[in-house]
Amino acid sequence: MTKIKFCGLTRKCDIKAVNELKPEFIGFVFWPRSKRVVTREQALELKAMLDPSIKAVGVFVDEDIEVVKALLNDDIIDIAQLHGNEDETYINDLKNSTGKSVIKAFKIRSEDDAKKAQTSPADWVLLDSGMGTGKTFNWEIIKGVNRPFFLAGGLAPDNAAEAIRELHPYALDVSSGIETEGIKDTKKMTDFYEAVRKEDEHD
Repeated sequence: MTKIKFCGLTRKCDIKAVNELKPEFIGFVFWPRSKRVVTREQALELKAMLDPSIKAVGVFVDEDIEVVKALLNDDIIDIAQLHGNEDETYINDLKNSTGKSVIKAFKIRSEDDAKKAQTSPADWVLLDSGMGTGKTFNWEIIKGVNRPFFLAGGLAPDNAAEAIRELHPYALDVSSGIETEGIKDTKKMTDFYEAVRKEDEHD
């Protein structure tokens, strides 16, 4: 079954919506330059409302490792997702010192990018067109990737099934594709969830 991650949640009503739908993962963005950024305090409040069966992922870009460790160790997030230039030492330190899982994001423009993703020490890799672009990339480039990966970039209710059929990703990661005018849209979240589950039944 393809897992689902709804990323960039910022409001209590977003948490209520995901508690109804039960995706496997949700994302809190801690990158200050994102329009979906949340503070530690906001994330703590939202995590307290979250159904415990749903894993909270923290999204970071070149953040001080001690900040990430504290969020993991305090159970404000369950998994760290890294979008910057974090190297293998950073990833291994984070995993070893917290016992928590790490997702490393890779911007896919060429087969070399796909090869780098293949060898990352992270628990999972996330293959994307670039952080928060809302655009798909050439999926042909990653057809040789044979480790579990999160697929992101330009996903929406109308192309989720195609992504599963073509790539068989471990998970689909969606943010802008479930928004209307920059705000999470419960109907689009539901449509995306149902599109994935329906395709899983055929798969």
